[in-house]
Amino acid sequence: MRYLVLSLLACLLFTNQLHAQTANGFGFKGGINYNANGDYFESINSNAKNPERNVGFHFGVFGKIGKQIYFKPELVYTSTKSDYDNDSFKMQKIDAPLLAGITFFRHFNIFAGPSLQYILDTEFDGVSISEVENDFTVGLNFGVGFSLKKLGIDLRYERGFKENEATFLNNNGLGISRIDTRPDQLILSLSLIL
Repeated sequence: MRYLVLSLLACLLFTNQLHAQTANGFGFKGGINYNANGDYFESINSNAKNPERNVGFHFGVFGKIGKQIYFKPELVYTSTKSDYDNDSFKMQKIDAPLLAGITFFRHFNIFAGPSLQYILDTEFDGVSISEVENDFTVGLNFGVGFSLKKLGIDLRYERGFKENEATFLNNNGLGISRIDTRPDQLILSLSLIL
């Protein structure tokens, strides 16, 4: 059975009737992200709490220029969530990855590039956080993709370049808490060129 499935996949990949997502143009994308932000410090002298990863989502638009070697700018709304013991840190942001990629074997591609990020809103355990060190940050995206005709799927990793702390009064009002808002996430996307 396993050989039958592998044979069918090989036939699909190498048939001449299939075409890769080589069209230049504009399209839509969306998917899920598996995210964890940085460490949480409950007060100045406390030990760091590491986040538990959680699932978020994203959707947006992109453009693509080139075929074998391409440039793909994107504009994406992203919602992430990280859990710290019984508390949750939620963040909404606009991401603008500027990706360069190479297509190989007609359907596969690898890509990388900087991701410009603007934080729209942050919330920790029901408290809106307004003291984020930098609303605008830069990170890195890199990943792999597979495409057929106008449909594509990719898996990428995103990481912020430097710490970006949010500070706020903790629940008991006796100290200042800090969270590193830098993203550390796996992103799975479906895309469609129009």
